[in-house]
Amino acid sequence: MKVIKIGGGCLNGKETIAAILDLLVTRGRGNVIVVSALGGVTDLLLGGMSQALAEEEAVGRIMDRLKHKHMLVARHLIHDEQHIRSYARELGKSLARLERLLYGLHYTGEITAKMEDAISSFGERICAQLLAAVLNARGCKASCRLPEEIGVVTDGKFGDASALLAPSERHFRERLLPQINNGQVTIIPGFYGISSSGETTTFGRGGSDYSAAVLAAISGAEVLEIWKDVDGFLSADPKFVPEARLISELSYDEAAELAYFGAKILHPRTVEPLRKKALPIAIKNTLRPDEVGSRITARGKADAGVIKSVAYTTDIAILKVHASGVGKRRGILGEVANAVAARGVNIKSVVTSQTCISLLLSRRDLEPAAQALAALKPRPYRKLEKNENIALIAVVGKGLSTKPGIAAACFSAAAGCRVNIEMIAFGPSPVALYFIVREHTLHKAVTAIHSAFFADPACAVDASATLSK
Repeated sequence: MKVIKIGGGCLNGKETIAAILDLLVTRGRGNVIVVSALGGVTDLLLGGMSQALAEEEAVGRIMDRLKHKHMLVARHLIHDEQHIRSYARELGKSLARLERLLYGLHYTGEITAKMEDAISSFGERICAQLLAAVLNARGCKASCRLPEEIGVVTDGKFGDASALLAPSERHFRERLLPQINNGQVTIIPGFYGISSSGETTTFGRGGSDYSAAVLAAISGAEVLEIWKDVDGFLSADPKFVPEARLISELSYDEAAELAYFGAKILHPRTVEPLRKKALPIAIKNTLRPDEVGSRITARGKADAGVIKSVAYTTDIAILKVHASGVGKRRGILGEVANAVAARGVNIKSVVTSQTCISLLLSRRDLEPAAQALAALKPRPYRKLEKNENIALIAVVGKGLSTKPGIAAACFSAAAGCRVNIEMIAFGPSPVALYFIVREHTLHKAVTAIHSAFFADPACAVDASATLSK
């Protein structure tokens, strides 16, 4: 049995959805299908909350847009009027529940985290109902089962929940496994689960990948397939490096790093539920489903080279906390980190010296973090310095920290195109090396570093060969 995750990019347009359904008819029986919302629906729901808060009449407009979008797809794909009417009734029931929530939001006058999770989960719910209806209309037996029905239990944290695997596995085997063994297609909405008290809690934006991984871990699946509109992970962003290569196999850690630092193939948390059972992930292109794609395993390819990919993100800023004797002052790092965390700011990484603590943050978090530290009394630092308009490059590959000369090769490549590397750091994972550059030099830096390791085909097998020349 497989768990198959269908990405939101594959659910954007009637034609692409039709292609997905053709694949499900031939490959979906006896498997679990996890779906995202139709393209644009999650944004519509999130934006609709603010509109409903401000204006009661907005609720009706939101309902009309959602109904029109889903019925348009249904009428394109279902040609039997009886099945159309059946789906319209199911959609109407779901939209009625959503409508009550939006009116409740308006009358209470606030958008709580609990309310936001409950409302934003409806995109996946009504998409799963739609796909099940279309498959049944085509004579392929399918059912939509919701996370609350099968018991996907979470820790109850709104907006960023984690699944509790032990109770979720017990519920799955009791409530759903017999149905799957009957050979039908089982479609489950991703993105959310249910707390022990019965409240809807989402796994964060893009969390349907994580949902699919949870279901793969608790169902006894042999593999998690993620269907995308691309072939898989590449050695670089093809917008920067047109000759970027497909990575045929990589490890959990390599995939997580690439996902975190800009690759849109996989949600960074997807590998978490799979580690204990060492379940593989296969990335498949829905336009070329029989191609190899990228395969993610616990250890990755044994004979793979040191460097797999050069990734980047521009969602980065640095807050420098200047203070004397940082290395000898007990508790200063904890004081700084606690103050920033109290503002809800996540610290991506920390680099310290004897005179400075550098906090790597998302750009949106730079000002809140600075305000949090400015409010400390007495101040444990001399001054704060904000560093914006930068980019973070991640050189990713298994065993990178054990091979001498990798950082030197990156410095040399950057210097060759007159790019200054402003900061360098190893992350908590041994598979990534990070560099900070000015944003306007990012394109040149990525291209040069990629060329240093991949220009010669032999370098893709062992980057150390490049360093010994």
